[in-house]
Amino acid sequence: QVQLVESGGGLVQPGGSLGLSCAASGSFFSIYAMGWYRQAPGKERELVATITTEDTINYADSVKGRFTISRDNAKNTVYLQMNSLKPEDTAVYHCNAARILTVAKTYLELWGQGTLVTVSS
Repeated sequence: QVQLVESGGGLVQPGGSLGLSCAASGSFFSIYAMGWYRQAPGKERELVATITTEDTINYADSVKGRFTISRDNAKNTVYLQMNSLKPEDTAVYHCNAARILTVAKTYLELWGQGTLVTVSS
């Protein structure tokens, strides 16, 4: 059994900062890519940022220069530092773990339950 546990999120004023973290636990050998996606009310889920085990990073254009993704492979944890937050960043942020190599030698993809980030004055 593999699961993702997210933490962070909450209410922040425009221009403020917030950090998210997501830890994977359970029985597996490795996770190739971890990242964050978000879904605003009435919109489709969209990529925020992803990072691979080789530290290849991909950001959505809308967050480049403001958000920073990082990863601790030893802890199987991915972090998202969000700075200069804007009202349009308001969304439910979901953690994603892709190509999880399980002890059964199969590959799995998981999503976290989501954490709400609200940017408002």
